[in-house]
Amino acid sequence: MSRLGFGKSASVRTLKVAEFRSKMELSKNKLLIDVREPDEYKSGFIPGAKNIPLSQMEKRLGEIPKDRDLLLYCRSGMRSKSAARILSKHGFTRLAHLQGGVSSWNGKLSRR
Repeated sequence: MSRLGFGKSASVRTLKVAEFRSKMELSKNKLLIDVREPDEYKSGFIPGAKNIPLSQMEKRLGEIPKDRDLLLYCRSGMRSKSAARILSKHGFTRLAHLQGGVSSWNGKLSRR
């Protein structure tokens, strides 16, 4: 088990903002994924996030490494939870998503 508390079970961790930020800072082997649509992503995203929309998730599984801590978020938390379920179904185990989504995020956002 990694020191982040990601185990081998396929459960999806729902993290409050402070926990999510802590995981982002502590994990040396993470991938931050924004599952919103590209136009939503461009309007403001957490720095370092890769945009893989929920609508494209199953087609883009090859872009997502199974050996990393996957931190997912969307606007409100619903799509990221669905994305985590899809990933879990495909054998990904190190999954967490941001409760309340980017709407609850009080940190810096980048724009494209």
